[in-house]
Amino acid sequence: MEESNLKKLTDENFEETIKEGVTLVDFYADWCGPCRMLTPVIEEVASEMQGQATFGKVDIDHSNKTAGQFQVTSVPTLILFKNGKEVNRLVGLRDAAAIKEFIATAS
Repeated sequence: MEESNLKKLTDENFEETIKEGVTLVDFYADWCGPCRMLTPVIEEVASEMQGQATFGKVDIDHSNKTAGQFQVTSVPTLILFKNGKEVNRLVGLRDAAAIKEFIATAS
């Protein structure tokens, strides 16, 4: 499985990763079926939009400080950040077109 365009984010590297530019963060859990279905969609969007935005994933079971900080209570939750600030969020499974449109809202 190719994950080169998706950064694995943790409590330790989260702030550093989102502080500049547009970043889409997928909050997920390994036990979540819709999360597993969403991963290839995000990978597709990440490769299409390379250089326009940063893409990351946060495992809520391993990085619960970050998940708690952003009050993520259901997964998958996609949070869009611009220069370190949350600008938008989506909860649930979405297709590639909806995710691209969502990312465009940060520009």
